[in-house]
Amino acid sequence: MEAAQARLLKAGVAILTERGFGTVGIEEILRAVDIPKGSFYHYFDSKADFGLALIDAYAAYFARKLDRWFLDGTRAPLDRLRDFVADARAGMERHGFRRGCLVGNLGQEMNALPEPFRDRLIAVFEDWEARTARCLDRAREAGEIAPEADCAHLATVFWIGWEGAVLRAKLERSPVPLDRFAESFFALIEKRPAAAPERIS
Repeated sequence: MEAAQARLLKAGVAILTERGFGTVGIEEILRAVDIPKGSFYHYFDSKADFGLALIDAYAAYFARKLDRWFLDGTRAPLDRLRDFVADARAGMERHGFRRGCLVGNLGQEMNALPEPFRDRLIAVFEDWEARTARCLDRAREAGEIAPEADCAHLATVFWIGWEGAVLRAKLERSPVPLDRFAESFFALIEKRPAAAPERIS
């Protein structure tokens, strides 16, 4: 990928994690990286084409992030998921909770976006869920969650809830929604020791 194209994608991701696709003009992104308009159309046929490329770039970046946490063999499987949550929370806090998730943001705008965005966004969520399910599978094998747990279902529940928590954290400029969701999710899935039988006197 050429340097100018990479700069355009990086700027686009940064801006669109804060604001909506429909409210951001190409000129604003070009100004952010000091690239002439003609160069933009050398790399992208349209704003919609640029938007699809942004989804792909963000998906690739996020897949690497998930793998970094979920494939860490030095940590117990549920701790890997906790580490991801802590890292994401720190990232939002670093930006004053102004930035959310690009894929989640675009999903909220879907009625105003070109239809090809829909399948691309769904595919990204399904990829994240599959990576999370594999991490939860390891947790089940390690006895951290119940042996009958449906890890694919739990992974879907995680991402539905996490995206909502990210939206609420951005709205409130606060980590509280992230913390409450994480606490509730882990309380839901963690296998607890069996209660000791009551002694009969």
